[in-house]
Amino acid sequence: MRPAFSVILLTTLIGVGQGLFLALFSVEVLARIGVLEPPAAPGFYPVASAIALAFLVAGLVASFFHLGRPERAWRAAAMWRTSWLSREVIVLPAFMGCVFLYGLGHHLGWPSQPLVAGIDATLAIGAFGTVLCLLLFLCTGMIYACLKFLPEWHTPLTVINYLAFGCASGLMLAAAYAGIVEPGLARFLAAWAVWFTAVALVTRVASLIRNGRLRPRSTLQTAIGVKHPRIVQSSQGFMGGSFNTREFFHGRPEAFLRSVKWSFLVAVFPVPLALLGTGTLAASPALVAAAFVVQYAGLLAERWFFFAQATHPQNLYYQRVA
Repeated sequence: MRPAFSVILLTTLIGVGQGLFLALFSVEVLARIGVLEPPAAPGFYPVASAIALAFLVAGLVASFFHLGRPERAWRAAAMWRTSWLSREVIVLPAFMGCVFLYGLGHHLGWPSQPLVAGIDATLAIGAFGTVLCLLLFLCTGMIYACLKFLPEWHTPLTVINYLAFGCASGLMLAAAYAGIVEPGLARFLAAWAVWFTAVALVTRVASLIRNGRLRPRSTLQTAIGVKHPRIVQSSQGFMGGSFNTREFFHGRPEAFLRSVKWSFLVAVFPVPLALLGTGTLAASPALVAAAFVVQYAGLLAERWFFFAQATHPQNLYYQRVA
């Protein structure tokens, strides 16, 4: 498939925002039950919420560049009963609203005003936002995992990878933020960033091994209904290119795909983990921030490879001269 950079930015940016929000709400819950010391920095929750919201908004804006008629974007929600894309279009703004209210509530001091049984407005909003956040991961992943004719995507590993990468990158950013404003939380968040990065590594390698063993279900023989053992395609029928040759094939050689694969494997996993560990031990927020930047750059390459690796059945014919 041909990767669309607007979709690559959408999925990676909102993943960071989702992971950062989950890290933020987890800190609040653990602080409420006494596992962690409450953040002492004024504005810790509102500023982090604003950062998470900024990533979500940036992802939403990026998605509009993928639309042929952006003014009709609202119609994408019309098929919510059957379309995971429509469900994502509904859940994403709802989640963004929760993140906004969560940060606003902390800014206005809502935690000091319990609603019932010790539960205040920010806890209620955070819990509801967590549900929406997980639903958003599910919707985004299922957009691709539900496509049976693309076996590289049609696996539960697709959803798991979206969740793991989003949490890993969000926690990496949370650790960098905490290192600047709340050093006491930096090691806790860094440890969870390492854990989710390790989960992402295991599941992504598993998907790479699985996809490497796939064999196409269709052949030229089954495509055209001719059972002859040897069929040679000498011409596509036209040489000027078409929608099919542009939109369903990335046009890159296999060597380029292999270089992208190894690039993201290095940039997403060992390099940021080394920077994160060094930055945490040295109490250097700059190194932890560098770990996030390197990992996010690697995620862009990973998502490009995710789309490029999927082979559309129509490429049995059109890829020959693409």
